[in-house]
Order: sequence, then structure tokens, then C-alpha cells
Amino acid sequence: MRQFPAFFQMENAHAVLFGSGEEALRKLRLLASTPARITVVDQEISPQMHAEFAGRFDHACPQAADRVLSGARLAIVALEDDARAEAAIALARRLGVPVNAVDRPRHCDFTVPSILDRGEIVAAIGSGGSAPVLAKSVRARLEALLPARIGELAALARKLRPEVKAKISSGPERRRFWEAALTGPAAERAYAGDLEGAETRMRAQIDEAGAPGGIVHIVGAGPGDPELLTLKAFRLIQEADIVFHDRLVSDDIMDLVRRDAERVAVGKRKGHHTVAQDQIHERMIRAAHAGQRVVRLKGGDPFIFGRGGEELEALQTAGVDAHVVPGISSALGCAASAGVPLTHRDHAQTLTFVTGHARAGNVPDLDWNALARTGQTVSVFMGVGTSAIIAEKLIGAGRAASTPVAVIENGTRDNEIRVFGTLARLPQLISRAGIRGPALLIVGEVAGLPREARASDLMEAVA
Repeated sequence: MRQFPAFFQMENAHAVLFGSGEEALRKLRLLASTPARITVVDQEISPQMHAEFAGRFDHACPQAADRVLSGARLAIVALEDDARAEAAIALARRLGVPVNAVDRPRHCDFTVPSILDRGEIVAAIGSGGSAPVLAKSVRARLEALLPARIGELAALARKLRPEVKAKISSGPERRRFWEAALTGPAAERAYAGDLEGAETRMRAQIDEAGAPGGIVHIVGAGPGDPELLTLKAFRLIQEADIVFHDRLVSDDIMDLVRRDAERVAVGKRKGHHTVAQDQIHERMIRAAHAGQRVVRLKGGDPFIFGRGGEELEALQTAGVDAHVVPGISSALGCAASAGVPLTHRDHAQTLTFVTGHARAGNVPDLDWNALARTGQTVSVFMGVGTSAIIAEKLIGAGRAASTPVAVIENGTRDNEIRVFGTLARLPQLISRAGIRGPALLIVGEVAGLPREARASDLMEAVA
């Protein structure tokens, strides 16, 4: 580590800025976001600096620089003229004031990093002046990961810290309290903008001497590509103590789960349920009552043929604090991956999601006449095993046998399989491609739009 990272305390501090050009203006914007008293040293102040920060800084001429620098917390030199810049740097050094010289890294006592500001939470990313653009790129990625209201949560923690210290005397117990409070129900309320509710919940935890109440998040993991996880889903699986996950959740996403979290597979496949649904409910409730941070990780979106509604109802009935985090539905992810627009101004003004799953192999209980109407796209979940019946019923209800179809298995993943053809040949398409499911079936004119679909039509015509 060539540089030692540290933060200057800026309350009751004095900062001196040499220069009033464009670079100086950028640095003034940073300094003005702190509570420090600021003095700008230059012969004249630019009109833009006056217009943007009138009343926020004092002005001093270069002749008074030694007096201004005395006792300053830091100095930033943003002068283009080399001689003037070197004179300012030498003066700051002589007076023992740490100095940053813009675009002169060898003269810097400290560098100004790329800064992520969330109020009480500040992250600084530095490259030692070697690659500031790369540091800004890292900051942008961190900004996407940090909750927007994390600073407000930190401010609440600062407000309640004396009460926590008075109530919980043991250092290790206090640490456990803060771990639970800043990642549990109180934190979620703060992130949702309910600061009053967050404070109430945190005070309740203080009264309970740090004993946390558990929380369950029913989280949609999306179709499989880890980059399609929502930021909130990523944060929650990083914080979870225990994750109950479905078989449809990809290995790449499971690799993102916190390393020391307990992982419980509760997935189902056709004809075989590893864990019954009511047992899943019981396990989640038991873990939450034990104070654990629980994630129920489900493929796609938990509220679209994912039984998330049943799980939420069971948790709420048991008095468990439960929340739902939506995910990208496999219908959306698979269609986008295959280049199939589910709606199209010329071809599909209606989009319908249905399940092709039927109990004991029976015919799916669907409104076939409604599904057979033209000008719509029908996306069928879990329809591989009943594809022959689906094709027969739709054609029998009036949908043209030549209607384009697409079948997509493992959509968005490295092992994705997709085939295109017509409704009449739907079962043969699935059989020929070796698709076992789960897979998404797309029925409608939009399934014939991708170039890959048109190539399939040509091959079938030649055959």
C-alpha cells in the first residue's frame, strides 16, 4: 500500500485553496460540501466561482498567503502557472500544512480520491494519481451497490449510539447488536424511507438488550444470469444468515451468497419435491424466530408462478417480519435473451402469462378460446410436459397451426437452448432439441421475428 488512506476531520477546520480557474472550481465544490471554513487565494476570483459559491468562502490575495495558511488543516494548489504553484507548495510545506497540488503528483502530501458521498457514509477510491479515471469507474460501481439511504441509516446509528452504549455494556454484545440492527428490520425500514419506523424498531431492539428479531426476504433471483440480479437482491444474499433456495437458482448466483451463510436446498422438480411447501414455511418461520436473517431465494420473480404469495401469507400469519424483492421474470429474461419482443405494435397488443403445469398430467385448466385469439403473445411457464396438449387445444380453439413458437430452456445462461418453429410442430421441436425443462414456451407472431427464427423457417421449408 503506497498510500495510507485517511479522512480529514473538517468540523471547525480551515481549508485553503490556491487558484480560481476551472480546476480550482472543481475542488471548491468538494470543499464546500464539508463544514470547513474556506479561503480562496488568488489575485481575482472568477465570476463563475462567485456566482456558484457567493458567501461560502473568503478571498485573500497571494501577498497574504502566509497569514491565511497559518493553522490551516489542508491546502489545495490548483494553479496553472508553475512558478506560482511551486511557491504556494513551498509556503505550505514551510508552515507544516499538508498540501495537494493538482496535476503535480510528486508535490502532493495527499491526493484527493474519487468520492462517494452518502452523508454519514463516505467512500474514497484512490489510485495515487496514476489512474483517476479508473478510480471514478470503481466509484460508479460502488454507487450502484450502496443503498441510496445508507447515510440516513448511519445518522440514526450515530443518534442512538449513546443509548446503546448505556444499555449494552459488553463490547462484543454491542457489536452483535449493531450487526443485527444495521442489517435487519430497522435497516430495511430506513432504506424504504421510513426513518420513524426504523428508529422505533431500533429502540425496541435496544430495550430487548440487543436480542434481534429475525426477518425474511422472499427474493427473486431472475432467470439465471447473475448480472440480472437486482442490486437489492445482491445486497440481501450478501447479508443473509441462511438461504433457502430453489433448484432453478443458478450456481453462478449461489456463488454470490455470503460464504459463511447456511444454504438449504428446498427445490422441486417434476414429480419430486425435496421439501414439501408447508415444511418450507415452517423452516423459514423457525429460522426467523431464532433471530436469523433469512432469504428465500427463488428463480425468476417470486410472485409469478413462484408460490411467493403462499409463503408471504404463511410468514405474516406467524408474525414474521417478511418482505418481497421482485426479480426479472424468466418470461422477460428468456424472451430478451432470444431476441423475442413479447409485445409489438404490429403483431401483439396483449401479453398473457399462463402455467402449463397440470396436476397428475391432466389437461391444464386454461381458457383456450381466449388464448387462441390473434394479436397476442402467450408465454407458458412449465409447459414442456404438456406441450402436445397445449398445441392441440390452441389449434382446436382457432389459433393457426402455422403460428410461430419459441421454446427457451436455461434462458440467459451459458447452457441456454432455444428453438423456433410452428405451433403444429411444438412437441417435435422440444423432443428434437432434447429439452426437458423447465423451459419457457412463447406462442405468437413475435416468436417469428428473430433472425434465428426466420432461419429455422427456411430450413423447415427446404426439408
